[in-house]
Amino acid sequence: MTGWLDVHAHYVTDRYRTQCTAAGHDRPDGMPGLPGWSEQAALDLMAATGVQAAVLSISSPGVHFGDDTLTADRPARALARHVNEFGADLVARRPDRFGLSAVLPLPDIDGALAELTYAGDQLHADAIALATHYHGRYLSDPAFAPVLSELDTRGAVVTLHPKSPPGWEHTALGHPRPMIEFLFDTTRCVTDLALSGALSRYPRIRWIVPHAGAVLPAVAHRIAAMTVLSGKPVDVPGLLSGLYYDLAGVPLPIALDALLGVVEADHLLYGSDFPFTPAEAVTHLAGELKAAPALHNARLDLSPHSAGAALFPRLRSACT
Repeated sequence: MTGWLDVHAHYVTDRYRTQCTAAGHDRPDGMPGLPGWSEQAALDLMAATGVQAAVLSISSPGVHFGDDTLTADRPARALARHVNEFGADLVARRPDRFGLSAVLPLPDIDGALAELTYAGDQLHADAIALATHYHGRYLSDPAFAPVLSELDTRGAVVTLHPKSPPGWEHTALGHPRPMIEFLFDTTRCVTDLALSGALSRYPRIRWIVPHAGAVLPAVAHRIAAMTVLSGKPVDVPGLLSGLYYDLAGVPLPIALDALLGVVEADHLLYGSDFPFTPAEAVTHLAGELKAAPALHNARLDLSPHSAGAALFPRLRSACT
C-alpha cells in the first residue's frame, strides 16, 4: 500500500468555514459539522496509509450558497478564488504531495468561465471539481454548455462530487444526506450526462466518479434496457466503462465487485474522503482495500500506465 494517489481528498480553510457557517451550512448536508483540517494532519494520514500524493478539493456545499447575481461583490466568485489560491499555495510548497482540483462558482456561468481560465492558466490546477448539481440544475442543463465545452477543449480532468439533491427534505427521511442521497445524486447526474448525450458531446473531459460509482453499477443495464424500450437506445454500460472511479466511502464488501462488472481495474483510483471520513476510518478502509483480492492487479499509484499517471502527469513527474 505504498505510493497510492488519493484523488478524493478535501480541505477546509478558516475563511471557508466562516462563510459556510454564515450561510447556514454549519451542519452541511445534515452532518454534525465541518470537520477540522490541517496540512500536517493530511500529511500524517497520508504517511499512515501509504499515500504518496493527494488531489485536494472543496466538498459540498461548494462555494455558491445562493443567488448572488444581484450583488456587486459576487461572494461566490471571491470564495472560489480564495480556496483555489489557498490550494495552489499548498501545491507550490509541496508539489510532490498535493494536487489541486479547483472549484468553480457555478451556476454563475461568467464567473465559472473566468475562474476556469484562471485556475488552468495561472494556478495550473490539476483538475476541476464539479458538483452533481447547482441549486437543482444538473450538469446537462443547456446553461452549463459553455463550461463543459471549455472543459472539453482543455481535456480537463473533472472530479465529480455529490450534493444534497433537490427535495432532500422529503427523500432523506431525516438521515444525513451522505448516507444514501449522495449515492443517488451521483447516479442521477451521471445517468443524465449519459442519456442527454453530454458524455458523447464532450469526449475529452475525463470524469472521475466518486464512491465506487455509487448506484450506477447496479442500474446501468436496467437503464440501457429502458432506453431500448423508449426507442432511443443508449449503451449506458459502454459509456460508463470509459469513465474513472474513485474508491472513497465503503467499496467493500459489495460495491467494488459490482463496479468491476462495468469497468476494468485500470480505471480505478483510490479516494480517502478525508477529513469528512475520519482518519481512523480512512486507515481501516485503506487496509481493507490493500487486502482485497480484486485489487491485487490494480494500480492505484502513479506508476507508468496507471490511471493516476495518465490523469495527473504533473504529479507523476513530481513524484519520480
